[in-house]
Amino acid sequence: MSEPLYLAPRLESRPAALLDSPGFLHPLVTALGSPLNVLLPDQLADNVRRFQDVYARHRLAGRIHYAHKANRSSALVRRLAADDGPTGIDVASLGELQHALSGGFTPDRIVATGPKDPDFLWLAARTGVTVCVDSPAELTALAALVERFRLPRVRVMPRLSQFTAPGTRILTRRSRFGTPVSEAAALLDLVEKHADGIELTGLSYHLDTMGIAEKAVALEGCLTVLDECRRRGLRPLAVDIGGGFGVDYLADGAQWERYTTELTRALLGKRPPLTWQGHGYGLRADSGTVRGALAVYPGHRPVAGARYLDELLAQTAPSLGRPLATLLLENLYDLHVEPGRALLDQCGITLVQVREVRHTADGDRLVRLAANARDVGLEDHGLLIDPVLVPARPEPPGSGGTPVGVYLLGNLCLEADLISRRTVFLPREPRPGDLLAFANTAGYFMDFTADHALHQPVARKVAVHGDGDGGWSWCLDDQYWPHLTAGDAL
Repeated sequence: MSEPLYLAPRLESRPAALLDSPGFLHPLVTALGSPLNVLLPDQLADNVRRFQDVYARHRLAGRIHYAHKANRSSALVRRLAADDGPTGIDVASLGELQHALSGGFTPDRIVATGPKDPDFLWLAARTGVTVCVDSPAELTALAALVERFRLPRVRVMPRLSQFTAPGTRILTRRSRFGTPVSEAAALLDLVEKHADGIELTGLSYHLDTMGIAEKAVALEGCLTVLDECRRRGLRPLAVDIGGGFGVDYLADGAQWERYTTELTRALLGKRPPLTWQGHGYGLRADSGTVRGALAVYPGHRPVAGARYLDELLAQTAPSLGRPLATLLLENLYDLHVEPGRALLDQCGITLVQVREVRHTADGDRLVRLAANARDVGLEDHGLLIDPVLVPARPEPPGSGGTPVGVYLLGNLCLEADLISRRTVFLPREPRPGDLLAFANTAGYFMDFTADHALHQPVARKVAVHGDGDGGWSWCLDDQYWPHLTAGDAL
């Protein structure tokens, strides 16, 4: 076998300690089934503090809204609701709004985003949450509900899009969300028209990009429109810049660089295949040349999460010529953010049991797991990362084993049900009963695509925390409440 090409996950101390506890994990899977999603709510609180440190460094105020759509968990919502800091939640559906309210969030800590049907708008208006209105039509519908039901004025933060920077070639790509900034004047006319029912408290944007330069253009664009709001006599207080701060999933950037290089060599036939049936993740070989674009998430992102926000705020505004944080501070604007993936960094692990290991005539090792590709949605989102092998039985001293490359197969009766289309390298060949632990799956990888295909069960969720004596305690996700002590949550 060629030298293994590992893509080892980055693990902080809490999830690393959990994975080093096979005596706790195996009985949990035996009792609750495979796959099993394990959440670490206390890690969420740690991640919030990292964002708060960035706010303090730039002397800014504002709210850190958790983007609920990243995970359906009740435990995570309740843990964040119990936080005394400036935290909130971003809800993008009627169900998420109901879940946030029932989980302990008060309306002043909730912002409603995304497309909204009349039911969602009505409950948002009735409870008094802030609404990031997505379009003039949505603003008009909201104002009509307020008038019809004689509700108090609703706080709104219109969402803008398609920003440009004069004198530069940087512009944000088109989006199906938000009102183009070129139409901001007409939108503000509408705000003034419905002043009896709505109160503009700021502006918002959310860009589907990792580019800091694009986000700097958007933030400066919002600041310019906020100046127009003040000229009109409106009293904006904040700008909400959405999410998209990213996560650094891999422990070693050199592994990422080496893997992507070797993948291109494999597609050109210069080394043994690395993927199932020549899958190229967006690349293809054409007459001795690799064409296309690698359609995967950049697994190694050293500037991610709170550090990404820090760098964005330090950026010089393209036209105004001063750091964005300085401009926010000088205008006394609060800064709101809506991290999803970044707040859930290191907050969850998906455990999957090995059911069968098969050797083919071609020399491939096929590992069938008690889960399917929709339970472990890593490749659906383009993330290439190795699972951690958690043996069912203690390894004899000195038996390090021989590294092997395997393909991970799902439990559906479908040829396409591959949990990994690439060769995954493990420290030894897994055995039936072993667990494969997919690290850092809380953000979008647990239940964003999960379904009951072929009547296979969807993963259950548990919340886990240290018991104070070096061990672990757990409860079902919907039975978690922050007031429980380590001894109570069993």
